[in-house]
Amino acid sequence: MNPSHQTIDLKATSNKEVTKFLKEQVVSKGICTGCGACIALMGGKMTSTNLGTFPLFSNNTTDNLSKTAYLACPGAGIHYPSLYRSHFGKLPDSWLFGETISTKIGHAADDKIRMNGASGGVITQTLSYLLQKKYIDVAIVVQQGVSKADNASVIFATSVEEIFNSSQSVYTPVSTLDILSKLKPNLKYAITCLPEQSAALRVMQSQGYEPANQIKYVLGPYTGTALEPSAIRCLLRSNNVKDDDEILSLNWRAGAWPGYLEIKTKSGKVIRSKKVYYNFLIPFFVTQTSLQSMDFSNEFSDLSVGDAWSPKYEKLGAGFSVITTRTQKMELIINEMLNEGLLIIEDIDKHKASEMHGHMLDFKKRGGFIRNKWRQYFGINSTDNGIFIEKIPISRYFVEIVISGVFLICRNKIARKILEYIPESIIGPLFNRSRLIWKNLSKPSKRKGLSNLNVSEVDNGRMF
Repeated sequence: MNPSHQTIDLKATSNKEVTKFLKEQVVSKGICTGCGACIALMGGKMTSTNLGTFPLFSNNTTDNLSKTAYLACPGAGIHYPSLYRSHFGKLPDSWLFGETISTKIGHAADDKIRMNGASGGVITQTLSYLLQKKYIDVAIVVQQGVSKADNASVIFATSVEEIFNSSQSVYTPVSTLDILSKLKPNLKYAITCLPEQSAALRVMQSQGYEPANQIKYVLGPYTGTALEPSAIRCLLRSNNVKDDDEILSLNWRAGAWPGYLEIKTKSGKVIRSKKVYYNFLIPFFVTQTSLQSMDFSNEFSDLSVGDAWSPKYEKLGAGFSVITTRTQKMELIINEMLNEGLLIIEDIDKHKASEMHGHMLDFKKRGGFIRNKWRQYFGINSTDNGIFIEKIPISRYFVEIVISGVFLICRNKIARKILEYIPESIIGPLFNRSRLIWKNLSKPSKRKGLSNLNVSEVDNGRMF
């Protein structure tokens, strides 16, 4: 049997059996997303490495939540059609965008919140509003620099100030769902999640895991690519910063939108790299999760938010967001904030909004599908979300050969070592120029048939 299709008999599932499956077929095969769902359900802890965060399972777990851990593992692959029926009551009208109530463009009305956010401050404003209006008691957010400046961790925020201090993007993996085992009974929570984490959380809710059902609102960013933590030291070495020079602060989106990466070290060095420049790290340090995920726009959140990449809004500057509501309860919250003058927004057709992210929507939805299928073909464990995308143009496969070829070459140790000796001032602009040229060349193939995905459902062994 193809290793990527190994499954467990759900009727005979045990903690020992699921632990063995997750260890041998997910973690050791490099397809674990580090979400932490299995740890919340089965015990143990998450550990951080240069590649990301991974589970260390407990040998003394007594809770029999193994079936849920198996169904909720986004590394092995959540059965998306089952999850859509469970959470939304139906399959999505569009497999490209997911289920949507409305799509808007806007930002927080408060300039301080807007300027401190990664784009328009919408998630920060929404979490603050939910807390102030007592819709929630606690916000679960990710904050950079919790224990160390270059480390990001999930925290419980019980004040607007703590939410504000957790603004900004984090581009390295952070587990969030392991914290569910620490929720206090009878409290209401909101959480910020990456797409795979949102999906895993919804499975946990569907299976009746009580802490997951204490999460009343799920907010998440559009998520294209993340970087392995080792990318930071590589960038510093290319700027002649020694490894023993301690990082005192790290901000991924400092300054005016779209921002720049800012790193300050103990020796007094300050490294600043424009966002469009430090993207050169992506081919060399992109996470495996980024390559196998098929969800860019956080389809199982209540509210998903992304940068409004458009000449119109880029010219205006200051930060604008694409705002997608996916549930009626979140649509009501957004309208409440609008009526109270907390948000400045305008409606936009979702197809027009998708043009701002067409490149990444294709990279995740069709590209992720192709990459996973290629891994299966070569007998390599891969993520299987229970959907098959039909009628992908042959030209799109040729584009993927180039994309995957670049990642294959750049992600090896030799290429990464060479990168350390190329000044960021050279490779940053060069990469950005090359990226724009490639984007224009590949656009016809990447957009062809994208808006009308033809999807069929398949059994991945984790239907529910």
